Amino acid sequence: MTVLLEADPSPVTGHPWFGRHRLAPAAGAATLRDMLRHEIRDTGYWYQTHLPAAPIALPTASYAELFRVSRALLDLVRRAALESAATTEGRLAAYRMPPGERRLFLADQFTEERYADCVARPDIVIGPDGPRFLEFNVSGALGGPVEFHCRMAVWRRLYTDAGGRLPFGCQDPFTVRAEMFRQLCAESGLPPRVAMVGSARDQGGLTRYFDLQVDHFNSHGLIARFFEPEDLHEAWDCPPRLRYGLGLRDFTIADWAELGIDTAPVGAALDNGCLLVGTQTSTFLSSKLTMGLLSEGRPWMSAAERALVDTYLPWTRVLSHRWTTRGEREVDLVEFTVSHRESLVLKESIGMSGRQVLIGRETDQGAWAAAVAAAAETGTSVVQEFVAPRTCRLAVVADGVDEPYDTEVAPVFGPLLFGGRPAGLFARFFGDGREGIVSVAGAGCSDDCVVSV
Repeated sequence: MTVLLEADPSPVTGHPWFGRHRLAPAAGAATLRDMLRHEIRDTGYWYQTHLPAAPIALPTASYAELFRVSRALLDLVRRAALESAATTEGRLAAYRMPPGERRLFLADQFTEERYADCVARPDIVIGPDGPRFLEFNVSGALGGPVEFHCRMAVWRRLYTDAGGRLPFGCQDPFTVRAEMFRQLCAESGLPPRVAMVGSARDQGGLTRYFDLQVDHFNSHGLIARFFEPEDLHEAWDCPPRLRYGLGLRDFTIADWAELGIDTAPVGAALDNGCLLVGTQTSTFLSSKLTMGLLSEGRPWMSAAERALVDTYLPWTRVLSHRWTTRGEREVDLVEFTVSHRESLVLKESIGMSGRQVLIGRETDQGAWAAAVAAAAETGTSVVQEFVAPRTCRLAVVADGVDEPYDTEVAPVFGPLLFGGRPAGLFARFFGDGREGIVSVAGAGCSDDCVVSV
């Protein structure tokens, strides 16, 4: 019988926001390792030496807060990005987008803007004053849905009681996303057919990552198919009854460029009426420059919106040679950034897996000053207040250890939003006590599902 354990937060690093309850492991270390690795197999996922022994459990109020605020902030992110200029060309210039991101826009700007934020996941840490949103990932290719699905398959088997009940609550990302596509098809007057566009070359040559998603669509009232770019013409160059007018864009231009994959077939599909969400305009929403615009404040923001941003966003500014506000003071932004290295983080506007992030306290002063000077010249980076993350207690299993054991972890929460609806809460953390940029791909961290209790 699964029990909820009482767990007092650590007086040094913990936070009452995490609550006092957690889930006990429901199996031994060997069983947990085998089940978790079996479910995530052949999806291109990185090997993890530390795995969760239970889901991360949050109080219902804390769990709901992340989704409530995520939806509200995503609305502001969308508005800030779209109001940066009246047209796509204007936004490309305002954001100084690199050449690689200047393709795959729809000719119909209304449709391009309408479906830009269909898939989103912010990254959130719990700081001294509660949740802080470090960035927004807005892309059909964001991490979390498949990982959550695979982890939750294990937790459901282990925690479901004889009556079919679970001791926790959560949403299922695949189910919420399928409903989003049903609604999008109805809104567009299209048959319920979904094209999953990606490449097995981006998943180590294996297709299970896509097969899991396609199988779920097909078993929940939709007709779905996975398309490699070379096959994508079959989605539109066919009889009308067989066409796929809607799909998920499960790739990034940058990843495909590294792999030498041509995006021309995707452009052809877009030109021939295949809408892939989220659209390329999502790049503006994901840009960290948008976070800087919101943090500094926009003329159209109400007092309530301003207060929301001040409460949940760390101080963030687009870095350039100018003056700005820091608290009640006016400061020279470049000079302030150089002299306050230990309390700041430098981030390029577009980046993945933490590769374009420089943490001041982990960087030599000379290297920091040089990076700040270079970033100030390009105007495509932000400087952000460093948020010291608070921790919660979680049971984990590690390679070479016979039983699950408790440790303190500082999770980065990722609430999944599909069509604005809560779709599961994903988390990443270091299970071995490390600190730094928390990324599965870039730093080999661990991941888990988050549930409410």
